[in-house]
Amino acid sequence: MKVALFTETYLPHINGVATHVKSLKDGLEQLGHQVLIVTADINTHRHYLKDNILHCPALEMKRLYGYGLSSPVNIRRLKIIEDFNPDVIHIHNEFSIGLFGVAASHILRVPLIYTLHTMYDDYIYYVAPRPFVRVTRRFSHRYIKFFAERADCITGPSKKCEEYLKSAGVTGAKEVYVIPNPVELDAFSPERVSQEDKRAFREKYRLPEDAMLACFVGRLGREKSVDVLLSHWAKTIRPEDNMRLIVIGDGPAKEELERQAQDLGLKSMVVFTGKVDHDALPPYLASCNVYVTASLSDTNSISMKEGMAAGLPVLQLYDELNADQVQDGVNGFVFRSAEDFADKLRMIRDMPQAQRDKLRRSVMESVSKYSAANLAKNLLAVYEKAVSTYCEPVFARLNIK
Repeated sequence: MKVALFTETYLPHINGVATHVKSLKDGLEQLGHQVLIVTADINTHRHYLKDNILHCPALEMKRLYGYGLSSPVNIRRLKIIEDFNPDVIHIHNEFSIGLFGVAASHILRVPLIYTLHTMYDDYIYYVAPRPFVRVTRRFSHRYIKFFAERADCITGPSKKCEEYLKSAGVTGAKEVYVIPNPVELDAFSPERVSQEDKRAFREKYRLPEDAMLACFVGRLGREKSVDVLLSHWAKTIRPEDNMRLIVIGDGPAKEELERQAQDLGLKSMVVFTGKVDHDALPPYLASCNVYVTASLSDTNSISMKEGMAAGLPVLQLYDELNADQVQDGVNGFVFRSAEDFADKLRMIRDMPQAQRDKLRRSVMESVSKYSAANLAKNLLAVYEKAVSTYCEPVFARLNIK
């Protein structure tokens, strides 16, 4: 099968969508399928095709993590996609490249698959002043509905996507196929990180050898709720607890979060690493003891799964629509308050080594099924469904059975 994947953001950008699309590409190619990536590129002034990636000229959107905004109409781009002759078009973002994907599927008469990765209500503050949030939310719902209604099949990484589409007014018989995000299991295996690398990590950030390290990984935007982690930490964790919070990543809220940590008196207990390249991340995770998150905007966090692949149990703020992602005692624990957060951190810290090792094995086992190949297999079933759904009206008009 020939699959065209349309994404506004791709490597070397570091984010969940780019990682998801890269894993899907790898999985499909491992299974013998052909893949074309169509993406915006702020570093080019012309369309060019290299290594099955179609780079489309784009303007940088600084308020949105530096993503590129490309023209939603381009004859040259359409001709390249037509020459590829895709069996399906699969869009992963809703901006210019996504709009072009909708148009291309219509012009080339190719089935359209749409994956909703993002709960856009949590990101409106990037583009709308507070007085305009309500009207902007209504517009964003109509915009998302536009994509959903034109897709032959819809997927999302968690049940939260289905609920969001309902809130946007998407109704009817279209099923939302829940296909969890993948994780690069081999790349993040703790067995691949040496003790020397772990010691080097602690030395780099001046972390005591015996300190328990809790980490969060992600782009630092308000929607990730790192401010909640800092607030909980300040309320309940003391220097004598011998714990450190490691915040890995960069983003528009980084300076604000650093000021918050300073104001809360957490300078000695919190480390902001700044941006870390994805390939350099495994030693950071393997050196930590637990992954923590208070984000309610994530659908199925890849960063969290990478932590699990490294053997880190997860402490996750309770999220009803993602309640099945972290199971107490299996791959981590859910917390509901600052006190609960601290109690469970101390519980993990004070576990006997044998119990900690058992939990670590259980955590790694819980993500073992989320490989690139399994992601590709799950989506191939959706692609085949989309093709059959798309072709049925054509066959009916031609009286073909």
